[in-house]
Amino acid sequence: MTDDNCSNAGRRSLSGAGRILFSLLVMCVALALIYGGAKLLALGGSSYYLLAGLAYVVLAVLAFLRKKLSIVLSILIFLATCAWAFYEVGQFSYWQLLPRLVVPAIILTLSLWVGAALPDTASGTRRAANRAGFAVFLALIATFIAAFFPHGGISNPIAAGSPAIPDATAEAPDNWEFFGRNASGTRFAPYTQITPENVKDLQVAWTYRTGRRTTGPGAGVDENTPLQIGNVLYSCTPENLITALDGDSGKPLWKFDPHAKSAEHVTCRGVGYYDIDRDDSLSAEAKASHASEQQCRQRILVSSVDARLFALDAHTGNLCPNFGEQGFVDLKKGMGPTENSKRYHPTSLPVVMGHLTVVGGWVRDIVAGEPSGAVRAFDVLTGALVWAWDVGAPEGTDTAAADHQFALETPNVWTVPTYDKELNLVYLPTGNGPPDYWGGDRNQVKEKFGTAIVAVDASTGKAKWVYQTVHHDVWDYDLPSQPVLYEMNNAQGVKTPVLIQTTKTGNIFVLDRRTGQPVTEVQERPVPTSPAAEGEHLSPTQPFSTGMPVIGADPLTEQSMWGVSTFDQLYCRIMFKDSVYVGPFTPPTEKPYIEWPGLLGGMNWGGISIDENTGMMFVNDMRMPLRMSLVTQENTRKYKVSTDEVPGFMGTIRPQVAGIYGGVKIDILQSPLGVPCNTPPFGSMSAIDLNTQKLVWQVPLGTVQDTGPLGIKTHMQIPLGMPTLGGPTSTASGLVFFAGTQDYYLRALDSKTGKEVWKARLPVGAVAAPLIYKSPTTGKQYVVISAGGMSHSPDVGDYIIAYALPDSSKP
Repeated sequence: MTDDNCSNAGRRSLSGAGRILFSLLVMCVALALIYGGAKLLALGGSSYYLLAGLAYVVLAVLAFLRKKLSIVLSILIFLATCAWAFYEVGQFSYWQLLPRLVVPAIILTLSLWVGAALPDTASGTRRAANRAGFAVFLALIATFIAAFFPHGGISNPIAAGSPAIPDATAEAPDNWEFFGRNASGTRFAPYTQITPENVKDLQVAWTYRTGRRTTGPGAGVDENTPLQIGNVLYSCTPENLITALDGDSGKPLWKFDPHAKSAEHVTCRGVGYYDIDRDDSLSAEAKASHASEQQCRQRILVSSVDARLFALDAHTGNLCPNFGEQGFVDLKKGMGPTENSKRYHPTSLPVVMGHLTVVGGWVRDIVAGEPSGAVRAFDVLTGALVWAWDVGAPEGTDTAAADHQFALETPNVWTVPTYDKELNLVYLPTGNGPPDYWGGDRNQVKEKFGTAIVAVDASTGKAKWVYQTVHHDVWDYDLPSQPVLYEMNNAQGVKTPVLIQTTKTGNIFVLDRRTGQPVTEVQERPVPTSPAAEGEHLSPTQPFSTGMPVIGADPLTEQSMWGVSTFDQLYCRIMFKDSVYVGPFTPPTEKPYIEWPGLLGGMNWGGISIDENTGMMFVNDMRMPLRMSLVTQENTRKYKVSTDEVPGFMGTIRPQVAGIYGGVKIDILQSPLGVPCNTPPFGSMSAIDLNTQKLVWQVPLGTVQDTGPLGIKTHMQIPLGMPTLGGPTSTASGLVFFAGTQDYYLRALDSKTGKEVWKARLPVGAVAAPLIYKSPTTGKQYVVISAGGMSHSPDVGDYIIAYALPDSSKP
């Protein structure tokens, strides 16, 4: 045999092996599509997958038999798939087209190359097939490269109106004294030293390690935004280790450890601050009585995860001996079966209102008879209970009595209230009253005050008005964030003091904070009431805030189901069609139902930021639908019980003892790869102009660098847009800082466009909102972030990191 004959034989052998492998690959694809496509079609879904599977069977057979017709058939299948994909999507959408076209494009490429290698293929056809295959291959590479650029953003600059708000920087305080910087909660830093032009020069100024526990059960999540008073920062860890830090060096000045422990929901979002010398709510006589006391004139207030309220001297960290019992008050007193704080404790900071501080608390929400959701106000100086908002108690009850018991299982306030000094009102964002997912026996109090904003008199605790954002809430749509106070023009063009409340449903409510009446339009719309759980009675209508943009809550469809590939998209479509979903507020049932937005949001506890100079509001969100089902008490024995917030895919249930039910199964609606089934982005940052109430821009937020399919880090900065927590902070120079993404970065966005202008790699993830302040000592502006790890992330840390411009960049 000649060398040429040997060479030809070798090529034929290789091409034959490649053809057989290709045929087997296509047959496997075909069988998967036929199996899944038949299930989907039986559920009333798309017929494409079944038809495509049958077509690929024919393609596999033709290729195996070395038929040139396989090239033609492969091209026809791909063209038909393109027509179907664009018909379903209705537009060019990168993320929606990706799972529909990539696998067919790979098969097309291989079929062209395999067909070109068939021995009886004409030379002209062979060249054309090879070139076409190479062109499709290049298109696949370009598609992969395109994944590293943002897709799915919104830019609507014409929606931005002319700022009607005067310059807020002139009278802005120098301290970050409250959770949202000022009492109104706008989280706006009125500084201009760091700008969109020089933010690229930011560098680490100092790093402090808190030493908090990072391993073991109940280590918690670091959600802390430190306070800044003068040149001192006050930080807390999830278990309430308090540290005072020098604002320019990050060196600790003092520490206080209350040795607080709790089994569930371990977090500290911040501390409160009180200064008797600046308190104009005290009478002259009251101030005079404290004139000789030098200790604790400025104090730090800490509500701990084991349900105690501490008062510390802001200068030394020592307990204030005249507060409560030698420095602390037991918050469990009278609250019911707290199980030593396991079922009740504060998860947000004390809010200072003159010489009072108001404290709410998280309740476990599992069974009837859970601890009380009462909100209490204590005297900052003595720790004495001054009033309680206890909606289940009769008027005139002496809450100060030693044996007083607050009403059990009432709506609670686990997030941050807001105090309006001018109106002397404190605004309480409530939860839905336990248990969460079934309300067949709820009383009048739960029905009226659950998932609502309640304005109470800051001096007496008496309710002045209530506005409910969800009726008969059986979706765990607790109001999650601090109400923010601002001024906006109403429909008649009259400047009105408003309250802005973000929600887990993606709705943003704007109310007249004097009366509780909507300032922007709210429509009461019919919602489904069936199928319903046994013994349930659902509200036939729900309020929809139509006068403000709704963020990330477009109704789901089979066509909007997503996946990394054709196969997990098919899986997600089957899951969708095999679940109950009848739009927003789909009723909970024993059959798996889809909750969208999920109980995590929409918007969560991080809240918003408002540029007070322009009236631009910034809000981040997450988009993860949940697949849930109520489990009867009889069937609960089939599952492992977990009290995690979202048990996930471990086959567990969260206890939910209500009516005939003993639990609720909660899973993220996601593919076997661990990727959410809805179309990206899974999280975004949005800018809304409060002058026009229009969405100006929206950008996907976060990459898959530190996460990925099956929980494996991809190490690729693909800006898919990931679920977010925490909140943004805006500056007068036109920047929005944010860190609460699934990847480990602190970012700065241009507030006018949403364009990312800077980011810094963090050692672990961060869910806290950034603190921004200017040192009164050096005049340097700092951006500070607590980086302790994302929720449920294996990477946990104890970092507080400050960034600043180098000295040569200071103006």
